[in-house]
Amino acid sequence: MNDIDKIMNAIKLAQNLKMELRHSWLSNGRQESVAEHTWRMAFMAMLVAPYIKNINQEKLIKMIIIHDLVEAIAGDTPAFNTLHETEAKIQKEQMEFEAALKIKNILPQKIGEEIFNLWLEFEKKETYEAKVANALDKLEVQIQHNEANISTWLEIEYEMVYKMSKHVNFDSFLNQLKDIVEKEGEEKMIESGIEVEKYKNI
Repeated sequence: MNDIDKIMNAIKLAQNLKMELRHSWLSNGRQESVAEHTWRMAFMAMLVAPYIKNINQEKLIKMIIIHDLVEAIAGDTPAFNTLHETEAKIQKEQMEFEAALKIKNILPQKIGEEIFNLWLEFEKKETYEAKVANALDKLEVQIQHNEANISTWLEIEYEMVYKMSKHVNFDSFLNQLKDIVEKEGEEKMIESGIEVEKYKNI
């Protein structure tokens, strides 16, 4: 198979992200796709990059574009499914690693290796770009929850409003953004009669 056919196969595979639904709902009551989440994360990266020192914006946006690509094969697993379940987390990681290898092997070697390495870097969350991408991932998810009707939230998502700090505390601008997102989530819960204090220190 020549390179252009391999590239076309990967493009067709990526359509799955348009059809793979997340446990997030839009403000109009429609369920969100993985592709929509990824798009807004990339847009957020473009907007915040000027305020983050020493960030490689091209690498950051590439990493975001492919960070959930494995879900085209493995499907989406909501974060709360693995929050307190070690076995479920290990299983998810294994499924996604195998999917990443499949995607790598679908593509021409050089492109496949770049995508695979970017995905691994995101998963390890050790480099600066990976940390920023991870922070934007968590922030975008909460922003989307804040925009949705609170009837779509599970109780564990009340708790997750207060779990963003560890993902953003390395950067002051992202921390300020987190404070706004957290405040909006908290206000949404209070308006719905939820006792927020019991969820703050879980």
